[in-house]
Amino acid sequence: MKKNIHPKYYENAKVKCACGNKFTIGATVPEIKIEICSACHPFYTGKGKLVDTKGRVERFKKRLEKTVTLSVTPAPLSGAAKKSASRRIKKKR
Repeated sequence: MKKNIHPKYYENAKVKCACGNKFTIGATVPEIKIEICSACHPFYTGKGKLVDTKGRVERFKKRLEKTVTLSVTPAPLSGAAKKSASRRIKKKR
């Protein structure tokens, strides 16, 4: 390895999570602050907690509600579509 080009390596770097969990790892910085760790991440805990970043979950839910209401509401039929629908009904009788 070349000398004086690599950053200093800290074998006992302290990691602090927003949930309060603390642990040590090897890193190139002495202290790391993170938002989510294995102790609070839904994949590892099995809890269905949503991690919302800048309101993206709410935006997705609003968009989903719009598509559901649009798919439930029938579209108005044009004149030709009304005629063909009435013909199909008459044929079934």
